[in-house]
Amino acid sequence: MAQMEPNLDHDVSWFLLPSHWAKMVVALISFLCFANSYDGDFVFDDSEAIINNKDLRAETPLGDLWYHDFWGSKLSSNTSHKSYRPLTVLTFRINYLFAGGFYPVGFHIINIILHCTISVLMVDVFSILLGGLQFSNKGRRINLAPKSSLLAALLFAVHPVHTECVAGIVGRADLLCALFFLLSFLGYCKAFRENKEGHAFSVFWVLVSVILGAIAMLCKEQGITILHAGLLRKGLLFRITLLMCGGVGILYIRWRIMGTGPPAFTEVDNPASFADSLFVRAINYNYYYSLNAWLLLCPWWLCFDWSMGCIPLIKSVSDWRIIALAALWFCLIGLICQALCSEDSHKRRILTLGLGFLIIPFLPASNLFFRVGFVVAERVIYLPSIGYCILFTYGFSLLSKQAKKKKILAVAVLGILLINVMRCALRSSQWRSEEQLFRSALSVCPLNAKVHYNVGKNLADKGNQSAAIKYYREAVRLNPKYVHAMNNLGNILKERNELHEAEELLSLAVQIQPDFAAAWMNLGIVQNSLRRFEEAEQSYWTAIKHRKKYPDCYYNLGRLYADLNRHIDALNAWRNATVLKPEHSLAWNNMIILLDNTGNLAQAEAVGREALELIPNDHSLMFSLANVLGKSQKYKESEALFLKAIKANPNAASYHGNLAVLYHRWGNLDLAKKHYEVSLKLDPTAPGTKENYSLLRRKLEQLQKKGGA
Repeated sequence: MAQMEPNLDHDVSWFLLPSHWAKMVVALISFLCFANSYDGDFVFDDSEAIINNKDLRAETPLGDLWYHDFWGSKLSSNTSHKSYRPLTVLTFRINYLFAGGFYPVGFHIINIILHCTISVLMVDVFSILLGGLQFSNKGRRINLAPKSSLLAALLFAVHPVHTECVAGIVGRADLLCALFFLLSFLGYCKAFRENKEGHAFSVFWVLVSVILGAIAMLCKEQGITILHAGLLRKGLLFRITLLMCGGVGILYIRWRIMGTGPPAFTEVDNPASFADSLFVRAINYNYYYSLNAWLLLCPWWLCFDWSMGCIPLIKSVSDWRIIALAALWFCLIGLICQALCSEDSHKRRILTLGLGFLIIPFLPASNLFFRVGFVVAERVIYLPSIGYCILFTYGFSLLSKQAKKKKILAVAVLGILLINVMRCALRSSQWRSEEQLFRSALSVCPLNAKVHYNVGKNLADKGNQSAAIKYYREAVRLNPKYVHAMNNLGNILKERNELHEAEELLSLAVQIQPDFAAAWMNLGIVQNSLRRFEEAEQSYWTAIKHRKKYPDCYYNLGRLYADLNRHIDALNAWRNATVLKPEHSLAWNNMIILLDNTGNLAQAEAVGREALELIPNDHSLMFSLANVLGKSQKYKESEALFLKAIKANPNAASYHGNLAVLYHRWGNLDLAKKHYEVSLKLDPTAPGTKENYSLLRRKLEQLQKKGGA
């Protein structure tokens, strides 16, 4: 890549800074854009990719990361999304280990640092892409476009569409992929630096570039598109062979690890890909491309999720939205023609690079080669925005060349940068919590059922059931087949004792999706409450059929059997729950209580001790075992467990009441009186405690009379 004439910087009215100052400015501004996301929560997909991902925990062997997808599922599983990003998961695991748990601050800080680093690297990358590749006699690369590269890097650093990647922790996959993508590109460029022997090409640096490209792909799939960098210079047959061999090798290894099965997506994830008509699919895919282009041009309407009716399908050429894709292709064809046919070699080069970096990294998300699990995703535009910044900067240089008042044009671009900085800061603040994030989407995608579902779920988690019901109902109205919304709405209605409507919703959910195990279990709970025990039992077993390792369902099945006085079946069901989930304290507790109530004190004690070995800090288990030990006249040990339970939960009236009963039996009447009074203060309406306290007071009065006599 030799120096090109005319020099792009000649026409650009912009600031000229030394290289190190330019990089410091870019780093500072990129930091300011997203700094306020550092103390955000885990939001949206972070829950599945981080909090619920067992691959982050020390007990999971490191080797398993190479056979699991991004979400911790086995790649061979039919439910896997086949998103193979082991190096990204490894960085999450390191974050988790250093933080000593799930503390989001460390995760967010790493994301911010990564974006700042990438933005700084962009100064060098854009200086090559916009100014060409040329080395001094000492082998140092010469920046032939310092002003243009600074402008392009600033445009990249402050683009609001990057907020999802930076402020959303899951976006680290895109950040790491971009980092190694750029390092691979810069490494490839080093291959053209003349060495001491006078050779102007280095096989070593091409191999380094291939390795860095492989690392990029192990962070996210888009990394493989760095191989198109091999097209950036003449005399490329040998380099193309090296790059292609490396690329084929990487893809083969990945294919062997993840298997040949395609990922399983549903119609709500990407409705256009399920359309029967090839015409409808093609029209809508192109409309999605135009929306991605619009997000680059005008990143004002941003949303965490664009699926589930957010973008209705175009089914006819009479739909006015056809104009958008017509405009897109009009611009693209015009740019492609200029890139191929212009007599100006400088223009051809810039446009070819801009279009290449805009289009090629986007191809894995284009639905052209395989179905993807989204309609529009802001995170996948992180790399393609490099091409946008090249084209914007080149367009600015053309305008500057024609403009008489270049300062006004420069001020306008400064205004765009400032607006983008403010938009980034605002959008970052929205990503700090799920409530803000989900509510921000209501105005952007009011037709998106998932948006209403997530707002409802967030409200339900905070205990605001009435408001949650409203959003769940809207989600079901927008998408009458939204089984997860039906399930959650049914759960709330069940808790509010609106059992018949809950049953209707849950029955409809399992009718739409017969293998929806959670809905079957919840339907069983409702049927049990309606005293339709046979139907409830059948629903529970259907849930277990579809999800064999389902401890909560075994727990509820045990409760059903206990209600029917089928004690052995109940104990077996609860035992299954604890085998599948040893920390299932409710199942352990119910076993202890049932054995206690049926007079099997020795067995109840054994189960209680086994439970406390597994969950030593569970105060409810301490309480249940303390009751058993008290009945077995093991007063000292029972007292110790009661006191330990009270220390863990001092406001539980029953804990004080039962300890008072223990002291009453034991003859420690003053301590019994003290704890009866504490219990009644916490719960004045407890009938058993009031009766026992009255008996104790009469006994104390009798003792006082005897003492006085």
